[in-house]
Amino acid sequence: MDFLREVEGKRVHDRFLDEKMNKAPRCLWVPGPVIVGAGPSGLAAAACLKERGVPSLILERANCIASLWQLKTYDRLRLHLPKHFCELPLMPFRASFPTYPSKQQFVDYLQSYANRFDLHPVFNETVDCAEYDHNLGFWRVRTVGLKKDDRTEYVSRWLVVATGENAEAIIPEFEGMSEFSRPVVHTSSYKSGNVFHGKRVLVVGCGNSGMEVCLDLCNHDASPSLVVRDSVHILPREMLGRSTFGLSMWLLKWLPIRLVDRFLLLVTRLMLGDTSRLGLDRPDLGPLELKNITGKTPVLDVGTLAKIKSGDIKVRRGIKRLTQHSVEFVDGCVEEFDAIVLATGYKSNVPSWLKERDLFSEQDGFPRRPFPNGWKGECGLYAVGFTKRGLLGASMDARRIAQDIEHCWKAEAKHHLTAFGRPPPQSLP
Repeated sequence: MDFLREVEGKRVHDRFLDEKMNKAPRCLWVPGPVIVGAGPSGLAAAACLKERGVPSLILERANCIASLWQLKTYDRLRLHLPKHFCELPLMPFRASFPTYPSKQQFVDYLQSYANRFDLHPVFNETVDCAEYDHNLGFWRVRTVGLKKDDRTEYVSRWLVVATGENAEAIIPEFEGMSEFSRPVVHTSSYKSGNVFHGKRVLVVGCGNSGMEVCLDLCNHDASPSLVVRDSVHILPREMLGRSTFGLSMWLLKWLPIRLVDRFLLLVTRLMLGDTSRLGLDRPDLGPLELKNITGKTPVLDVGTLAKIKSGDIKVRRGIKRLTQHSVEFVDGCVEEFDAIVLATGYKSNVPSWLKERDLFSEQDGFPRRPFPNGWKGECGLYAVGFTKRGLLGASMDARRIAQDIEHCWKAEAKHHLTAFGRPPPQSLP
């Protein structure tokens, strides 16, 4: 009760100041955790908490769940891993779904997941500041609605950061970029190659997205070129009758990671040939070891490599500068293009709004401690979906977070019962 009176006092004080500044935010007390982000990670955390009897409040800046999947992905996208590696906790995919569900099937799965656990995020609420109030011992999460004067402050004992690894698009700067007079779009705005029919398109970035966008452009009779600046591991999506990822996970149970990498590269060489002859050099570290150390995911080929071999997709080195209609590459080659697609990935935006520097790094917005120890910070702060291990890693985080908060939840409930003169229930002998 003392805390509630203190919060009410601060609320009145803050409202008085904000009314003078014409802001007047609402102040709402949240009994359970506040979860920032209604993507797969945030939904998984909320479902795991609910299953343990802990309520939560999900805040989402977009107008829907899984906004990255619904609003910022291309139409031909499918899950790169088999569906059983991409399930969220407590609910499998429908048996009728294919091994690699489509974008829409995955969105349908997430919507069914939210419905099953009765999850109702607060949409169109952008968190612009979250900080721990050491005087009160609680998190204060301030949001802005669709209108700038629509402000709310949420007060909670726990804060779960679920905005993920892909919160903001990375837009690289190239010399002469402002001079280039033709469309330059990030893959977050790319839907289909049908708008580029018959056009020469430069795709920058050779990850899974860049490779698939090139294939999609080919399928719509465009002429894509692919900028490959770094070395890259390209593996077949399936080998020896199993998914490459599933086979890797099985082998890692019995063999050291370097031996598994050697095996994968040997089979890949037999299936795909020497990719370096196509301008696609491999890193010195094997694909699994590289993923484990840096988080860089190998490309799982779904047909792009055949288009590179046939010459339908040209491989180009790094960009030196842009002119009005052309691109000059670092090898001196100059070509005209009708459009540029930036498959340059995403980044975390946590440092822009979270006023905390112990759990999250200020440089990249990821937890400072490597997997599997980056899910918990101090003062009731948690991170879910920052493992660089996809949905499997997010599910592991969600379970740990729910278990940890449940212990605090029950301990505090027991304390309150005792404080008000009611002894905790005794177990029967």
